[in-house]
Order: sequence, then structure tokens, then C-alpha cells
Amino acid sequence: MVDVGEKVPTQRLARAEATIVMRPETLDLIRNQKLAKGNVFEVARLAGIMATKRTAELIPLCHSLGLDGATVDFEPIDDHRLRIESRVTVHGKTGVEMEALSAVTIAALTVYDMCKSVDRAMEIANIRLLEKQGGKSGHFLRDFEPP
Repeated sequence: MVDVGEKVPTQRLARAEATIVMRPETLDLIRNQKLAKGNVFEVARLAGIMATKRTAELIPLCHSLGLDGATVDFEPIDDHRLRIESRVTVHGKTGVEMEALSAVTIAALTVYDMCKSVDRAMEIANIRLLEKQGGKSGHFLRDFEPP
């Protein structure tokens, strides 16, 4: 693990996203809270936030961080794609990119778990960092769309 003991704490932020592709009927069931397991957005939001707190347990060389904040939001892109975005903040010596990426990944897996009884063909795609602020490397903002 990288030694960050001598680094000066700074305010840090990371945002990440993931997309889930599904049948239009599945997204309608999610929106209308008609799935047997309950409110997909709220359960997946909680799972994503919980994942930010457990990232260091899942990824061997990540530092354990006392996070300041974490959000997970959902936005239907069209009739068959759902976008998940996380935002994680900390005042610390290392960044929170992995926590933001963990949040969207676990939230997407939770959506899949809650909906697999009606749509096993769902696809989780485009898990990626959108923005990173703070620290020596400065500000990163994604400025392109993948092919």
C-alpha cells in the first residue's frame, strides 16, 4: 500500500457512472415499483453507499477512509437504459475514485439482482470515472464519450 503519511490532507471529490441496459418493460417495472423485491432505486442507492464504506475491504491496496459524503443517483436515459451516478467526498490524504467506482458497480449489481427474475439479459456497461478533484494530480474531468 502506498504510504500517504506525509501527504497534506485536501478536499477531494470523485464522481463515477455506470449504465444498465434492459428491456423497456423492466425499466417500467422499476419506475412503477412493481418488482417483488421492493423499491429498486432505494435499495440500490443504499447498497452503493454501503459499498463506498467497504471499498478498502474489497480492493486489497486501497486505504481505509472516513468519508465525508456519498450519494448515488439514478436517471433513465431512454426507455431501456438506466444511468447510475455516484459522488463521494472526503477531506483526506488520498482520493476517493475507487469508492465512487465501487458505488456505481454495486448499485448496478443490486439493480440486476432485484430485476433478474424478469430480465436476465440486462447488461451493465460503461463503468467509468467522470471527475476527480483534489490532491497533487489536480482536477480530472472526462471530456469524451467512449466509442
